[in-house]
Parts: sequence; structure tokens; C-alpha cells
Amino acid sequence: MFMLSLQQVPDELWRCVRAVGFDIDDTITTDGRITAEAYQALWDLKSAGFRVLAVTGRPAGWCDMIARSWPVDGVLGENGALFYRRVGRHVQRQDLGEAPAPGRIEALAEALLQEFPKMKVASDQFCRRFDLAIDFAEEVGPFPLSEAEALRLAFERHGAKAKVSSIHVNGWFGAWDKASALQQVLRSHFDLDIHRLAYIGDSPNDGPLFAIAALSVGVANLREFPELLEAPAFITASERGAGFAEFTAALLQHQSLS
Repeated sequence: MFMLSLQQVPDELWRCVRAVGFDIDDTITTDGRITAEAYQALWDLKSAGFRVLAVTGRPAGWCDMIARSWPVDGVLGENGALFYRRVGRHVQRQDLGEAPAPGRIEALAEALLQEFPKMKVASDQFCRRFDLAIDFAEEVGPFPLSEAEALRLAFERHGAKAKVSSIHVNGWFGAWDKASALQQVLRSHFDLDIHRLAYIGDSPNDGPLFAIAALSVGVANLREFPELLEAPAFITASERGAGFAEFTAALLQHQSLS
């Protein structure tokens, strides 16, 4: 998995960026919390006029709160199933996926935990609307990535689409993902496309976005996933929140020179 440093990003690529999409867990958080420098970086991006969009596997309940209180233009949650956008004093929700049939998620959880009894349903499951999150590294374990991958395959055997993040394996019954949802949101809400998008993330569920963004960047802890199939073109020197701040500083510096 070969990635270039931020110093090797061409100037014209920096200058094309008008929207910044970012993952949350282990991209702007460090040890489970957003750092002061990463949160300041969000404010710096917003103040500079970028469209700032969180793109996460976290649940609807979190997304509503983030859209209301963070310096973002919107939040894509549950791996692209829904979008929350702040418009003035109001937050608007748009469902991009289809809700599962009653009881289907619960039955899936029961079946998977029989096979993986040391893992557990994520503690944020209560405020999810579309998917199931199984925790392998947030409040249990952490278990090896090989076990997370085995869990992903088990989701698929049960007919679900699934992705591995740095803490959860998320599964859902539908065709959407982070990449298709963000493309839809950029077009319909901001009149932008992927040629104006920078995306920064840290794990396999960010892969589809690394593949489409004009400027794709991983924070340095992405190297914890050596067999990543869809890798970003560039990588920060620092991990997690410090890596996000590093990326933001480089973007703002190059934009100020244009």
C-alpha cells in the first residue's frame, strides 16, 4: 500500500478543493474524543468558506446533534443512509436509504452474536435507524482485524452489505454506501461534484470515497490496515486528530497562495 506525503500533493490539486469530507472516529478523534486542534481545524475550514461534511458510520441520533452543534454544513450518517443539513436555525433530515423491516436488524444481531459471542452490539445502536453496528474495538477487545473481517463476511452471508471501520463492523440491507450518498449530497445540496472534493479518513469503510475524491488523504493510522483494497493517494505524517489538523493546515496554506 503506497501513498505519497502531503508535501507531494500538486498545487493545482490543493487549489481545486471546495468541499472537505471527513470521517469521525480515529480521523478527527483521538482515544475516542475530538481533540482541540482537530475541532479548531473544522472551524478554520468553515471560516475559509469550504463546504464541511462529516461522513460517518455513526447513528442518526449522533448526526442530528453534530449538525446542530459542530461547524459543519451537514452530516452523512449510518454509512450513507441519511443526511442531516443545518439551514439557518433548523436541521433538515433526508433519508437516502430504506429502513429495514421490523425485527430484521434484531434477528441479524442475534444470529451474528451467536457466532461471535465475545463481541457486542455497539452502545450507540439505540439511536440507529438503518443499520446494525457490532463493536469489536470501542468498548470490547480490541479484537484482531482478521476477526472483524470474518464478521464482515458473516454479515454478507446473511444478505447484508457490510463495512469495517476502526471500531465497528456495520451492516445494512440496501445498496447505498458513503461514496454514492456523498456524491448525491454534493450535487443536490451544494452544486458540487467529486472534482472539487477532498476526503480524509482512516479505515476500510472510507475506501469508496478514497476511490472517487479528487484529493484523497488518509491519516497516518490508516497504516493499521495494511491490506486496504481502496487506499488514498496521500497520507499525513501524524495520526488521528493531529493528522486531520495537519491536512487542514496544508489545505489552507495552499489555498491562500492561489
